[in-house]
Amino acid sequence: MNRNQPNIVFILTDDQGPWALGCAGNPEIRTPNLDRLAEQGIRFENFFCSSPVCAPARATILTGKMPSQHGVHDFIRENDNPHLQYLDGHTAYTELLAKAGYVCGISGKWGLCNDYAPQKGFSHWYTYIYDGGHYFDPTMVRNGEAVKETGYLTDLITQDAMAFIDKQAREDQPFYISVHYTAPHHLWVGEHPKEYVEMYDDCLFETCPQEPEHPWFLELTNPSDVRTNPRDNLKGYFAAVTAMDYNVGLLMEQLERLNLRENTLICFMSDNGFSCGQGGIWGKGNGTYPQNMYENSVKVPAIFSHPGRIPQGRVHSALLSQYDVMPTLLEYASIDNPQADPLPGHSFLTILEGMGCDERRHVVVYDEYGPVRMIRTQRYKYIHRYPFGPFEFYDLDHDPKECTNLYDHPEYQERIRTLRNQLDCWFLQYVDPAIDGARLPVTGTGQSNLVGPDVSGQPAFNQNARLFKEKQNAERLKRSALNKE
Repeated sequence: MNRNQPNIVFILTDDQGPWALGCAGNPEIRTPNLDRLAEQGIRFENFFCSSPVCAPARATILTGKMPSQHGVHDFIRENDNPHLQYLDGHTAYTELLAKAGYVCGISGKWGLCNDYAPQKGFSHWYTYIYDGGHYFDPTMVRNGEAVKETGYLTDLITQDAMAFIDKQAREDQPFYISVHYTAPHHLWVGEHPKEYVEMYDDCLFETCPQEPEHPWFLELTNPSDVRTNPRDNLKGYFAAVTAMDYNVGLLMEQLERLNLRENTLICFMSDNGFSCGQGGIWGKGNGTYPQNMYENSVKVPAIFSHPGRIPQGRVHSALLSQYDVMPTLLEYASIDNPQADPLPGHSFLTILEGMGCDERRHVVVYDEYGPVRMIRTQRYKYIHRYPFGPFEFYDLDHDPKECTNLYDHPEYQERIRTLRNQLDCWFLQYVDPAIDGARLPVTGTGQSNLVGPDVSGQPAFNQNARLFKEKQNAERLKRSALNKE
């Protein structure tokens, strides 16, 4: 094993809210292994996704680019399409790792189309073909062939990743493995092992209050009974997290057993956040229409651990984003990125190594979901929706649950103008005008094709979805008014 470069195990979950960790202050959810991982490293409490939906966020993690730079603006509707390569022309850090001698593997969800073809420097390829969110007996792709597996998806992903690690432990090259769990993405009821679901039989779920329905609330992409049967869905969501946590423990134990832990960086995060009734929403950024940028949607749990290199037991409040992941991992592995200049992110290696305590506390972070954009400071959040709003502004020090929109408050108009200008200037610096999300009809119902003026064929987005969603909202508001009468 080449000891000059660390191995990297990158664990990514799907739709895990920032609140869904014991070490993040949730006394109800059971995540003992992730809590232990946090004790062995740094947990970031202000880590943001680049977009509050899976595919754009995953593309940003890989490429270091915002959606309006890489062109993935919504979840991909047809992930098994062999003809679409959404990241063609965009360098992923895994490609640079492979070029530098790393053996790169992925086990789990790819989510960026063409599940059958190894891409972006991955030589080991074991991916999940989405089938509506089912967890038992999934269809996976191994070496370009679809395989009907038997078992629980979370376990199968772990087993494949462990086999990869076991093989690479006998080789001289450093390795990188993406362990991409689908948990805790829906479905939840009847989809998880009984022993994990029963752990929550007596849970009060006080950390997920079922608040009055948000006026913009929409049902999840798949029909769900979350509003009429929240308890069983919460049990399934929590069970999915705990089952995933158990599997993370297996990975940690394997690295220790193989004497790899001292030379392995473990990264853990989710692709985007999620709400389970908090704020009257079940879902993420597309859990409402217009799409939302609430904290539960845009914040993700994030833990980095490497004994002997990263200080242990720390919690950091720096404002960080998924567009910072690529420069950080490359610097961590001492690999140059020849295309770094047009990227918006910056390495936070000094924080990981305990030497940069304050330099990222006062920066701002940005988020986008089609025509919806956010700028976030330590205290304030401004949300702009092109072209006509609605716009939002929150003072998070006094309103951490984002209940009171202060956009029209006279006291904050100068600050809002400053943040609006900063938001516009930042995106003007980094977006590709040909694929600028502010100009696209992204509605949260998925993406079916590449975007850009040179692309022909079917539309990239369902432009009728906006009218449907507006009709849904109007009917909901009408029912609400009748109920009040």
